[in-house]
Amino acid sequence: MRPEEVVHASASALTGAYRDGRVSPVEVTRAVLERIRRDNPVLRAYCLVDEDRALVQAEASHRRWRRGEPLGPLDGVPASIKDLFLTAGWPTRRGSQRVDPDQPWTVDSPAAARLREAGAVLIGKTTTPEFGWKAVTDNPIDGVTRNPIDPGLTAGGSSGGSGAALAAGMGALSVATDAAGSTRIPAAFCGVVGLKPTYGRIPLYPVSDLDRLGCAGPMARTVGDVAALLDVLAVPDDRDPSAMPAPTGSHRTGMRRPVRGLRAAYSPTLGYARVEPEVAKVVEAAVAALDEAGVRVQAVDPPFSDPLDVFTVLWSTGMAPLLRSQLDGSPHGIDRGLAELIEQGSRYSITDYLAARRAMLDIGTAMGAFHRDYDVLLTPTVPIEPFEAGHDVPPGSTARGWLEWTPFTLPFSLSQQPALSVPAGVTSRGLPVGLQIVGARHAEDLVLAVGAAVEEALGSTADKTDDCA
Repeated sequence: MRPEEVVHASASALTGAYRDGRVSPVEVTRAVLERIRRDNPVLRAYCLVDEDRALVQAEASHRRWRRGEPLGPLDGVPASIKDLFLTAGWPTRRGSQRVDPDQPWTVDSPAAARLREAGAVLIGKTTTPEFGWKAVTDNPIDGVTRNPIDPGLTAGGSSGGSGAALAAGMGALSVATDAAGSTRIPAAFCGVVGLKPTYGRIPLYPVSDLDRLGCAGPMARTVGDVAALLDVLAVPDDRDPSAMPAPTGSHRTGMRRPVRGLRAAYSPTLGYARVEPEVAKVVEAAVAALDEAGVRVQAVDPPFSDPLDVFTVLWSTGMAPLLRSQLDGSPHGIDRGLAELIEQGSRYSITDYLAARRAMLDIGTAMGAFHRDYDVLLTPTVPIEPFEAGHDVPPGSTARGWLEWTPFTLPFSLSQQPALSVPAGVTSRGLPVGLQIVGARHAEDLVLAVGAAVEEALGSTADKTDDCA
């Protein structure tokens, strides 16, 4: 296998090649590290790379494969984890100069612990805006994270480092986060796959302060790899009181269900969003391909109005106390927009918060009823193309902040449903567009199955088999 093949191979293809002895985890890890050395100085996808530890892990994996005793389907696969997750032995700076790296870092988050147990090769930590607060990725330590498709453009956020790393061949898997679209937005902008699972499906520690919004989000280049990563991550952890019981079966198996005859609602605007014509055209073509594949598609808007105000209350009131505790009460030296978010969250009353909480529950109830008639809801993931890097909103836009250009991801964080972004195609400029697939709570297998059908219908060149040519 040539290095170019290795770094863009799927996790399932890599483990198939490990099994057959056509390539070793050490060779793959070295190729990924070389790609990081070449491209990361420009893309800023990683904020920390630990070559020595990665190679030690790869060598241990190689010995297991030679004995025929791999730890599972991710053994030896190069992976990254966003710099919001505690990872023993590495600082978790959360993109902020206000976090002191010189302190004991001895605790693994559930996600980090599960990756280690699965034998994945942890390459390093991916960049995030300060405390993951916005839908683009830049911070005062690492600079601006850029899109591998065009480094002049944003990779999205807040998991932009994860999206850029995957698209650039700097790892096959990444664990991101998603409370407002932070997994799905960079997946759409970078042309990869990202899942926001049902709230509680993947345990968190520390538990999110964002009022049942924050989730860990598996990302990869194929839907099958996302399912395999979800199988590893969706294991209960007693440090998270909201964690669900373990799934009764494998998501990799569940996603193989047939989709012919499924009922899909297609909402190109949710009834209120403005979508760039190029994006709308690409998404419509992907939906039409699903229809031709046997999914029964009907144009229907979901039963809620724009929840931007509701989300703003919950987002800012959740972030404000969290950040005050992290920053010792002083916003000095942090992103100006983040400081404004803290101030905004401090202005809302308990009555404002409870009203927003009630509205959040109402959206969840309404969507529960909606899914009695429709198995999935299809929408664009993001209504715009990737824009110039280094800006929170597209230059020349009338948007006052990033929440105004993310109308498709916010509602399904509020409703706590699984939502998957898969590549739908590219615009005339060659820029990726994402299709969002939303299912009822706990229906991860269903949205993954529809995502796999999109890959098949669009003739994706991504490797979906256990073999690597």
